[in-house]
Amino acid sequence: MSQPTTKKALTFEDFKEEIFNDYRIARISRECSLLGRKEVLTGKAKFGIFGDGKEIPQLAMAKAFKNGDFRSGYYRDQTFMMAIGALNIQQFFAGLYGHADINQDPMSGGRQMGGHFATHSLDENGNWKNLTQQKNSSADISPTAGQMPRLLGLAQASKIFREFPQSDKANMFSVNGNEVAWGTIGNASTSEGLFFETINAAGVLQVPMVMSVWDDMYGISVHARYQTTKESISEILKGFQKTEDSNGYEILTVKGWDYPTLVETYAKAADIARTNHIPVLIHVQELTQPQGHSTSGSHERYKSVERLAWETEFDCLTQFRNWIIENNIITVEELDTLDNELKKQVLEGKKAAWSAYLDPIKAEREELIQTLNTIAAQSANKVFIDKYVSDLGSIKEPIRKDILTTARKVLRLIINESSKQTLADWITNYTNKIQPKYSSNLYSSSSLVVENIEQVQPLYDDSSEDVDARLIIRDNFDKIFETYPETLIFGEDSGNIGDVNQGLEGLQAKYGETRISDAGIREASILGQGIGMAMRGLRPIAEIQYLDYLLYAIQIMSDDLATLQYRTAGRQKAPLIVRTRGHRLEGIWHSGSPMGMIINAIRGMHVLVPRNMTKAAGFYNALLKSDEPALVIECLNGYRLKEKMPLNLGEFTTPIGEVEVMKQGADITVVSYGSTIRIVEQAAKELLEIGIDVEIIDAQSLLPFDIKHDVVKSLQKTNRLLVVDEDVPGGASAYLLQQIIEVQGGFKYLDSEPQTLAAKAHRPSYGTDGDYFSKPSVEDVFEKIYSIMNEVNPTKFPSLY
Repeated sequence: MSQPTTKKALTFEDFKEEIFNDYRIARISRECSLLGRKEVLTGKAKFGIFGDGKEIPQLAMAKAFKNGDFRSGYYRDQTFMMAIGALNIQQFFAGLYGHADINQDPMSGGRQMGGHFATHSLDENGNWKNLTQQKNSSADISPTAGQMPRLLGLAQASKIFREFPQSDKANMFSVNGNEVAWGTIGNASTSEGLFFETINAAGVLQVPMVMSVWDDMYGISVHARYQTTKESISEILKGFQKTEDSNGYEILTVKGWDYPTLVETYAKAADIARTNHIPVLIHVQELTQPQGHSTSGSHERYKSVERLAWETEFDCLTQFRNWIIENNIITVEELDTLDNELKKQVLEGKKAAWSAYLDPIKAEREELIQTLNTIAAQSANKVFIDKYVSDLGSIKEPIRKDILTTARKVLRLIINESSKQTLADWITNYTNKIQPKYSSNLYSSSSLVVENIEQVQPLYDDSSEDVDARLIIRDNFDKIFETYPETLIFGEDSGNIGDVNQGLEGLQAKYGETRISDAGIREASILGQGIGMAMRGLRPIAEIQYLDYLLYAIQIMSDDLATLQYRTAGRQKAPLIVRTRGHRLEGIWHSGSPMGMIINAIRGMHVLVPRNMTKAAGFYNALLKSDEPALVIECLNGYRLKEKMPLNLGEFTTPIGEVEVMKQGADITVVSYGSTIRIVEQAAKELLEIGIDVEIIDAQSLLPFDIKHDVVKSLQKTNRLLVVDEDVPGGASAYLLQQIIEVQGGFKYLDSEPQTLAAKAHRPSYGTDGDYFSKPSVEDVFEKIYSIMNEVNPTKFPSLY
């Protein structure tokens, strides 16, 4: 039996070494900020936003930050990232230059401006790493307070793992739910609704979250008096203070230049959150921003002489240095020597980053110049090509745009010469090589992509009964929660009553409130819960009650969830399933179909539009075999319709990205989806009575759409196309038309003009008549198709009007 160990007392030399190292990190970070600004102003970098003035509280936060913990912060946290060993000098400048190589800029591979930080949750093949063995940072986004909803989910995951440990099947995501989620935000951004929504939700849920507010009294140029009531976020949140008989927060305040008190405060906050799962707000006051908000302006324009003088005196790094000297920890001479060494070190790191960024581009330029010289030697346009070569070669610090622009302009000069193909091939090969550096990883790069999911048909036998379709969804979810312990679902009315349409009826009683839970009316943070939990290995299903309410969360879906794989070059993922319902309930706010807006805002997610509950259940089953995020929109008016109950619940899958030909026809192809399919089916029956044979295709999936190009195969037979949709004109119907006509080349097979039939431009009016006059009706579909056939054969189909 091993003997208990006694913690070794900290010697002065150990203490001095720790202080020395902290000062070293803070000084390196400050020098990176100062030199980084110069790099922007000289044109080497496009934009700079730095963490100067916030160094010391970030050191304190890093000391309390443990393996398995997650950060969800914003673009001032470079010192923290350096302190946890996730960012070095060269990587800092690689990010500033936008180096499109994940090995050089591990934060985003050049896809985000500097100051946006991340660690790698996935290996190069898109598979999970053991997150409990590393310090983790979720990938930053620029929209202010946009990091808040995700923070809630990162913290809630620990609560889930503690209450339901079997949800971590791989033992890679949690150790007894002890992990803390650390949030950071600027004082001005606490004015955003996302901040308040998340703060409220975390207080209700009691999750292990430590929220740091870096307060320098300004939001860009706007003083706190215009931002926050009482000019203090901790003052106005005092009502959130936890008491013995209530939930809530521990609220701590500390001065941002007071090193020993900061260390003590962060250690206390971590213990409260980690041990008791109580959220903590730390208001870090009296911070400064020595270089102003960013390189786009100067803070001397809006700060008084007195304020600037105060900032010089109470700069946290200056105060830290003074504290070290006053307490005889390190001498002035030692610190001066260290300062000079670190300036040189940062300068060398910057030079190395610039060389690593520029050298490959110069090599690519040289390759093109050699190709162009060979072409020029035998070209009638030699003098012009030589000029292009000379101009390209004279660029001291070329970028790839310079290279490809030159090649493409020269190609125009030799279009009728024998060497054209040589240059055309070079351009094609170069583009194929370089484009992925800027465009890859919109979706998963692992083996779990949706294209690899095996299709399994629903099975039936003579005993299969017609049931209310909601029972298919309910019983399929029952099978899902039984099979996958890492799954959970939450949303407004999802728990106790089993959702507003009873698709989760009785499941909370069976699986408990941890897995089947209600949420407050707060769509953005519901999405954030799902994102954060999915980033930690759980398989959450976030429910938004109605499709129209998704607009509250569209910014989070668009800026955070949909871009996650892309902005980390495939090194983070959040396979969240978003469940909602919509279409044709007869009213403005519960029956809208803003599909065009949605599909163009959330590229990077899948958008699935099943026409019935069996198809919807198949999508959920398929998505749980994938690692990609998706939105599933169930049909509101389909829950009480009858469908046959499949025998293989939880197993059958609806293929993602494949259409279904529901009815064969010879005269015209009609593409639609969701509830509108039933309108098209009825119209097709009536058209068949007068000799018009419609082929009906259910899109099923909008993102991706028709990966097998089955629609164009239909057009080869019918030679006519109509897209029917209940979105606004030019919404999803325009997208579908672009996919069919342009991407699939369907125009080659058309004998008639391709047309669309959509809803009116306004939201649907209330009631049955409102629906009839707002969205496509059976008669609208009938008459639209009839008019197309009238043009084809006016004798057989004389004009109706």
